[in-house]
Amino acid sequence: MSNIARHVAIIMDGNGRWAQERGLKRVKGHERGAETVRSVTTFASNHPEIEVLTLYAFSTENWKRPKMEVDFLMRLLNRYLKNEMNTYIKHQIRFETIGDLSRFPAALQNQISLMKERTKEFKRLTQVLALNYGSQDEIARAAKSLCEAKKEISVKSLQESIESSKFGPVDILVRTGGDQRLSNFLLWQSAYAELFFTQTLWPDFNPDELETIISQFKQRTRRFGGI
Repeated sequence: MSNIARHVAIIMDGNGRWAQERGLKRVKGHERGAETVRSVTTFASNHPEIEVLTLYAFSTENWKRPKMEVDFLMRLLNRYLKNEMNTYIKHQIRFETIGDLSRFPAALQNQISLMKERTKEFKRLTQVLALNYGSQDEIARAAKSLCEAKKEISVKSLQESIESSKFGPVDILVRTGGDQRLSNFLLWQSAYAELFFTQTLWPDFNPDELETIISQFKQRTRRFGGI
């Protein structure tokens, strides 16, 4: 039976380097990267297999970046959600997030809530943005909640408590930009994911390359610990 690319997760890396290679400010790379988010999300919404697309947009470690860049990313995300509302509605894309949104500006939190509310009934694709997200923290919080509830900690109970588990296991995990690490992204849900690392910087990534990755995924043998 052929592998099914139900859940695709992407670590979107390389925006800053893309801009620097062109003598531009890093923020220009983030702006171009937002365009890639649109094209890849639209492609996924029309793909016959993809049901969930999870994108690593802002990690818990990204707060270490210069304040000016962090502030720009907050504004860019707010603008993206406002501008793309009609795109999500047109393509019937449900918008979701994982991560702690409490540190984000109130206006951005409100825009995120509005996008979720406007798209909650759509079923063609669920796009999940990982925002202020770290997988180790997510797993630790799930374990803590089980302890506080005096429940047994097991694979099953953790699976049920981890925030991202509701979107199902990751089938394909892609990292753009050339680095070959997971950077604290969906560690639990990617236990048996097929990993793909591409040298392409995120602003240059496109649906054709994702389609090629999916084709390669189809050729792989997934044993899930068996033989």
